[in-house]
Amino acid sequence: MAVLDTFVVLVAAPAVQADLHASDADVQLVLAGYQLTYAIALVTGARLGDRYGRKRLFQYGMALFTVASAGCALAPGAGALIAARLVQGLAAAAMFPQVLALLRVLVPEPRRARAFGVLGAVIGVAGAAGQLLGGVLVAADLFGSSWRPVFWINVPVGAAAVALTARYVPESRAPQAHRPDLAGAGVLTVALGLLVVPLVEGRSAGWPWWAWAGLAAVVPALWAFALVERRVAAAGGAPLVRLRLFRTRPVAVGTVLVLLAYGGINSFFLVFSLTLQDGLGQDALGAGLFYTPFAVVFLAASLLAGRLARYGRRVLQAGALLVLLGFGATAVLAAGAGPALTAWDLVGTLVLVGAGNGLLVTPLLNAVLAAVRPEDAGMASGVLATCQQVGGAVGVAVVGAVFYGALGPAGHHGVAAYGHALACALTATGGLAALVAAALPFLPDPAARRG
Repeated sequence: MAVLDTFVVLVAAPAVQADLHASDADVQLVLAGYQLTYAIALVTGARLGDRYGRKRLFQYGMALFTVASAGCALAPGAGALIAARLVQGLAAAAMFPQVLALLRVLVPEPRRARAFGVLGAVIGVAGAAGQLLGGVLVAADLFGSSWRPVFWINVPVGAAAVALTARYVPESRAPQAHRPDLAGAGVLTVALGLLVVPLVEGRSAGWPWWAWAGLAAVVPALWAFALVERRVAAAGGAPLVRLRLFRTRPVAVGTVLVLLAYGGINSFFLVFSLTLQDGLGQDALGAGLFYTPFAVVFLAASLLAGRLARYGRRVLQAGALLVLLGFGATAVLAAGAGPALTAWDLVGTLVLVGAGNGLLVTPLLNAVLAAVRPEDAGMASGVLATCQQVGGAVGVAVVGAVFYGALGPAGHHGVAAYGHALACALTATGGLAALVAAALPFLPDPAARRG
């Protein structure tokens, strides 16, 4: 639900705008508001789970997400929908990091890689299928409700998840639970806000002065956060993030790898979807269906990665190379086909990207979390989940700028123009994949640690 709701609204946006008579700015906030609150609150949500119970926070977050989804579906106007989306993001930040932490502390080591493989399959299918599901539901126009089933579908799923969690998931919390670090949470919220808001809103707003000012203020804000956390730790308290966590090589290298990997995959979804719909004439449903091979291959590769855990880092390296090959091959095809480019020309390379990410993304999360102590699992999960969101936002901003810059001024662009822009953008995502492949040797081999 947390991942799917990042993508499903992309397809529903035109119907939302028409039905609610929303402005372009309103639609942007419907799309971006969820990502903003989600990214900013992840670390705080993880630490609350450490203190009050990860199962409990997951249930509270899921229940709030379900209620907020109903609020979205019932929204009478754009303002109400934006407010409900902001609450959805906060709820997702409460529930998602608990999943990573619970897998780390509850699943025995021999079964953990497969568990993370299943998690990766769910995340990948949710991301790829989000646009498909949105297209199907909007096109079906159930009971004349247009876009509203996009949110109603969360309600039964959320209710079932809360009930099943209560019955089957044991409680888990950090051994030493201190009161929340409110000062650290406040400073980190400001720092992440200064980073994420310009990245999400800057391009659509034409990169105004406040976007650049916010980005310039990120480094001093993070420095202030580090000072606050050192002071809390020196006073014997429990900082929101223990800075010593980053002194371990798996976490230090792993966070960089997560930032790069998610920067590549999130931006790929953006530019590929724009090319399919705006450049190659696919409607929302057709573009969603086009992602089906990606979802199937990602699912299979994620499950396979869990079974290949004994090969350790080599699985991650194979995934990174497949992603790099997929981005490169897509760029070559898009640039070389010119005006003759069709969507079906890109199916094979899309499969390569799906297979590579299935072998890379979630085994990477497992490799990092396996190296932290159980009492730090919640904190590390929040940091990694934040890196996922921030990496995605940075990737979308940078690669999106490359794409639109290559596309040129607004107007009637032909197939060749979109193919050229896609090739340029995927050159940038290929650079991110190459950095991942180059950095992976610095990540300690999970197989060696298990041995």
